[in-house]
Amino acid sequence: MARRLREGMRENDTVARLGGDEFLILLPSIESVHHVIAVVQNIKTILQPVFRIGNHEIYITCSIGVSVYPDDSKHLEELLRDADTAMYHAKNCGRNNFQFFTTEMNLAVQRQMRLVSLLSQSLEKECFFLNYQPQIDLLTGRMIGVEALLRWQTPELGLVSPAEFIPVTESSGLICAIGDWVLTAACQQGRVWLQQGCLLHVAVNLSSIQFHQHNLVSKVANILAETGFPAHLLELEITEGIMLADKNSVLTTLGELKALGVHISIDDFGTGYSSLSYLKRMPIDKIKIDQSFVRDLADDPNDAAIVKAIIAMTHGLNLDVIAEGVETEAQLSFLLSRQCHKAQGYYFSKPVSAEAISELWHDKSC
Repeated sequence: MARRLREGMRENDTVARLGGDEFLILLPSIESVHHVIAVVQNIKTILQPVFRIGNHEIYITCSIGVSVYPDDSKHLEELLRDADTAMYHAKNCGRNNFQFFTTEMNLAVQRQMRLVSLLSQSLEKECFFLNYQPQIDLLTGRMIGVEALLRWQTPELGLVSPAEFIPVTESSGLICAIGDWVLTAACQQGRVWLQQGCLLHVAVNLSSIQFHQHNLVSKVANILAETGFPAHLLELEITEGIMLADKNSVLTTLGELKALGVHISIDDFGTGYSSLSYLKRMPIDKIKIDQSFVRDLADDPNDAAIVKAIIAMTHGLNLDVIAEGVETEAQLSFLLSRQCHKAQGYYFSKPVSAEAISELWHDKSC
């Protein structure tokens, strides 16, 4: 790689290997940003042919970050930092591309670093809490379960959107510790509801990283034992993407979870890329129709056809089905007409506190 990079540069350019698979290229006397783009494109071109090492053929792609003097900074250390930031942004944008550094990008990186720092302290400071969204039996109108949803509020940042902090927990490796807290807190609350006479299934999301922990099953078993929450009332939600991993390993883990007595549901169904063959192989109990299909159900014939097909398929496979994101009477009517008898969404209730769930249960029961 070093040889190819060096051969692709001008005589007065500098190419250095910083370590590992990272290289630094200095381009003095550039006439315009367009020249930088031309150099970047040339780098991608010279790395494109196969590398032959012994009997092996190796293909290499590159993610490139660019900072420009003096627009981004007049100081070497800052230019290096900015180029590094842009390189990681290129990786996050799908790799095998290049990105120029921007002030907005730097602010986003600083924000993410701040989130990581605060997240690592938040378990001790008790900054996390759970809200719960009711799941409704459409035939009776009664609440039959809830989905536990993680919320995070800090004195420094206030209430942070899950769309922002959940990806950070996964990329930083904090998702497992936080996920353990969520599962424990949800089971503890489920036990409290039982003692109050509220018979509710509690659904908890598992990320791919959590699911592939070697000790996941023992963790779940220990949490159930410690909290006294019945296993048959716990529902673990996983995404289709998990099925793309080693199928034998996934099958083993799901089988062991089922042996504990917990239920398994596929969340955001229809948005993944895995083969539908897993539906007949894996011990799954429920399919959750993603809200992106439900949103325009009454107006988009394509969404209506997809939802109709999902419901028919789940019935044929003797699986339970629930629709997410129900917000209108028209959506509700369509689901009922197609024999989808369970739903959740703002039409019934936004995510609320545990105390509010208790009040809703007793209101519906009386």
